[in-house]
Amino acid sequence: MMNILIVGAGLFGSVVAHELAQNGHHVTIVEKRDHIAGNIYTKEIAGIQVHQYGAHIFHTSNQEIWKYVQQFAEFNRYTNMPIANYRGELYNLPFNMNTFNRLWGVVTPDEAKAKIDEQRAHLRNKKPANLEEQAISLVGTDIYERLIKGYTQKQWGRPCTQLPAFIIRRLPVRFTYDNNYFDDLYQGIPIGGYTKMIENMLDHSNITVELNTDFFAQKAELEAAADHIIFSGMIDQYFNYRYGPLAYRSLRFEHDLVDCENVQGNAVVNYTDSSVPYTRIIEHKHFEFGTQRQSVLTKEYPLEWTPGQEAYYPVNDQENTVRFKQYFDLTKEQTHVTFGGRLGLYRYCDMDQIIHQALHCARKFK
Repeated sequence: MMNILIVGAGLFGSVVAHELAQNGHHVTIVEKRDHIAGNIYTKEIAGIQVHQYGAHIFHTSNQEIWKYVQQFAEFNRYTNMPIANYRGELYNLPFNMNTFNRLWGVVTPDEAKAKIDEQRAHLRNKKPANLEEQAISLVGTDIYERLIKGYTQKQWGRPCTQLPAFIIRRLPVRFTYDNNYFDDLYQGIPIGGYTKMIENMLDHSNITVELNTDFFAQKAELEAAADHIIFSGMIDQYFNYRYGPLAYRSLRFEHDLVDCENVQGNAVVNYTDSSVPYTRIIEHKHFEFGTQRQSVLTKEYPLEWTPGQEAYYPVNDQENTVRFKQYFDLTKEQTHVTFGGRLGLYRYCDMDQIIHQALHCARKFK
């Protein structure tokens, strides 16, 4: 049995820790924050589970993953049906027949398809070279201008013409009156919050969690005491930015407790006009069908990442993809370190993908 050091107590690190502890390994998790659960951390405020780092809705079509998370939490029946607010006008997301009817007055799928075909005709079947062209090829110019352009440019901090097309290659477009954002078979939010779910994962005598611990401040000492390290932090930071820093996007959150039972009528409302500085407002009680007298609202502001801030989204453009490959090549020389998670592998992942990745990582030790 091995002494395993895991850097990061988020979803990836917690799943790996649980699996390794179940198999007899001794696991120490070091976490720089003062809490477990990483970006899915939830905190109870006025009886409401508040997603401290933005909305997280669990969804998957993988039955194995769905059964796995059921070990640690009971999930409610929440269905993600966000709303887009463009200058006071409300539209359904994902783009569906309700969206098309509100925008153009069309009623049938054929009418909607004809309108989109008309608006993307100027591309002349050209392969999209950037996000703007990709969006127009999928939904036409009206939806792009109102519901994609401003939101995306706020989110990524640069014009859509400078962003790669693949960012919205999987943009949900439906010619049905279905407001469910995800196609996945299973969907919901853990009753009692994600933090409780992670606590249950880490409730094992073979697991020790050390919070408020900066791995890099004690790197040599921590690595020397471990038989193997599983690292879920920033891969470029691990290698001391040898090839220069990778680019990330960060976020700032404003949480407000208000004396109102129901402020916006929906858990998530996106603000797609570029003149609004935040990208969305989250009303957390709607994730759990809350009946509390008060409500908690969170405004989400995108930021350019700088050292010391939390890195939320990798910027997977061509330059950073090349730089990441240089760092990834260095990992092949690290026989005592395994890299994983969103920052360790420099790619955005849904929660079910993180769990799948973590289980695969743990199985290597079995």
